Amino acid sequence: MNFLLKAATVIDPSSPFHHQTVDILIENGIIKDIDALLEVSENVEEIKLHNLHVSKGWFDSSVSYGEPGYEERETIENGLFVAAKSGFTGIALNPNTLPIIDTSASVGFLKGKSLQNAVSLYPIGALTVKSEGVDLAELYDMQQAGAIAFGDYKKAIQNPNLLKIALLYAQNFDGLVLSYPQDNSIAGKGMVHEEEQSTLLGLKGIPALAEELQISRDLFLLEYTGGKLHIPTISTAKSVQLIREAKAKGLQVSCSVSVHHLYLTDQELSSFDTNYKVLPPLRTQKDIEALLEGIKDGTIDMVTSDHQPIDIEHKKVEFDNAKYGTIGLESTFGILNTVLSLEQTINVLTSGRDVFKVENISIDKGNRANLSLFNPKGTNTFSLDHVLSTSKNSAFLGKEITGKVYGVISNGKGII
Repeated sequence: MNFLLKAATVIDPSSPFHHQTVDILIENGIIKDIDALLEVSENVEEIKLHNLHVSKGWFDSSVSYGEPGYEERETIENGLFVAAKSGFTGIALNPNTLPIIDTSASVGFLKGKSLQNAVSLYPIGALTVKSEGVDLAELYDMQQAGAIAFGDYKKAIQNPNLLKIALLYAQNFDGLVLSYPQDNSIAGKGMVHEEEQSTLLGLKGIPALAEELQISRDLFLLEYTGGKLHIPTISTAKSVQLIREAKAKGLQVSCSVSVHHLYLTDQELSSFDTNYKVLPPLRTQKDIEALLEGIKDGTIDMVTSDHQPIDIEHKKVEFDNAKYGTIGLESTFGILNTVLSLEQTINVLTSGRDVFKVENISIDKGNRANLSLFNPKGTNTFSLDHVLSTSKNSAFLGKEITGKVYGVISNGKGII
């Protein structure tokens, strides 16, 4: 389809039109013209929206759906629609499915299911067979089939030699290895952050040490082997410092933080609402401040929704028995735009493309249109009316958000 965006303010430091309010003509998926005023022609859909802003397409580095195996939680089709309505033109899909995505055939299945969609789906292959942490999966074959990285979702690599071998092997094809930061021997059977609040509530705690010890180990291994390591969803102040020091040494390490760790603390747990049962657990205000500082100084490379749909049968139960996870695609922009400046928000929603080596296209004439459309102004209370996911397990219900997402134009399609 062809589109004409009217009076759109461009937020893209890599574009010559940064901070300019312009009309953008898109024909057959290509930005044909950008000017102060363009006339509507035949076979072009005019898009005129209040306080319209556009940026490079947002990318989420950690998204879970359900298909294959858990379609009652979310299907790929609806999940990609949710991503588009939430402003994301690309998502990295975690391998926590049934069966686990640990072969080239299963990666091909995901790529096939996402064809002809406005949102590009990039599979993350499991690092180990069945994500059991014993034997490496067929990493090279999965990369050839379309996998952009390799990791066992929310499962720590307990055997340091296995991570060492993975980092060494992946260098042969410039592969990116993910290592979830939790030492299970320290975490034990904990469910929430170990501190005063966990004691008051009588819930078993996961010490910050469990995360920090694992990160220290992984960084030592990375320094020994070389290669590229991504540490997903860090959550503590000390973790930020450890990665900051590793980057200063020149190690090829990147990291992400989930949006709920920038906004919610373990004080939310007093309601025993299982939507706040997430992994890593919600930490303290001190940790939030350190994470925000890590974003501002570039230590943290990207922010993820860590979108994880969980069906009601596994969420609306006793806190001890509930599964970990919250959905986050629909609320990510509104929360980030509340705690960060607009420029910082757009940066952390697009910078993951460079780390995961997926296309990062600037807004300029002749380039392919890969655009997120939004209004950064106005406040609202996030409610079930905003939730488009099949599962409704959002930790942000009742929270104030800033701005509104209109949708995307990408892959020659518009979802607005």
